[in-house]
Amino acid sequence: MEITGGGDPARSLALLWRTKETASRKGKPDLSVDRIVRAGIELADEHGIGALSMRRVAERLGVGTMSLYTYVPGKAELIDVMVDTVNGETERPEDVPGGWRGRLEQVARQNWLLYRRHPWLLQVATIRAVLGPHVAAKYDYELRAVDGIGLSDVEMDSVLTLVVGHAQNAARGAVEAEQIEQRTGLSDEQWWDRHGPLLGQMVEPGRFPMASRVGEAAGRAHNAAYSAEHAFEFGLARVLDGIEAFIRARRDRGHS
Repeated sequence: MEITGGGDPARSLALLWRTKETASRKGKPDLSVDRIVRAGIELADEHGIGALSMRRVAERLGVGTMSLYTYVPGKAELIDVMVDTVNGETERPEDVPGGWRGRLEQVARQNWLLYRRHPWLLQVATIRAVLGPHVAAKYDYELRAVDGIGLSDVEMDSVLTLVVGHAQNAARGAVEAEQIEQRTGLSDEQWWDRHGPLLGQMVEPGRFPMASRVGEAAGRAHNAAYSAEHAFEFGLARVLDGIEAFIRARRDRGHS
């Protein structure tokens, strides 16, 4: 697990907001902060954040490791800029149908897709927020989904945290399922084909009737023990139902 905000704050902010950009020196490859960051993102996409190092980024770019430090102070600052950069990828249409609920659905789906494109984001703790331009712009846009619907500023932030957190957790389940299949070489269906009969031999019929009935129904519905896509869609609908009930209660109290 990596963290954001672990580098030198002054250097990180200067890098995030590009207040300084070192020009390439004559006779050296055409390096830049953007090229280094993109190489870091590609490396993390392919191998996970644990594979990220300044040396491996330099190898990908075909330069010496020390040449990177002219542009990026270190790995901690690089991770901050990587996180900020990919947060600039989410789509942000001005007109989303369906009122606040449709807007929050759009926010959730864009975050789900972001984590699926860059699974390494799930390996980076962002409790200490990346104070970069892309993260700020994304947060500002997403807050507009619940602006003017009767929530306080703190409640707006809490609702957004809830929705984005749901997308993050569902994406984590999807990524874990994919990684397990890659490591074992078995799909969920293949795994159950092997283990199910063995379990049946060890457990007395009817011992766990509720688990057997519900588990079998879920397995038939998803063709697997777990469906990340279903978990995301079902959970998102329930999260939005809860937010709707909260907004309605706020309005009812206001009219009483």
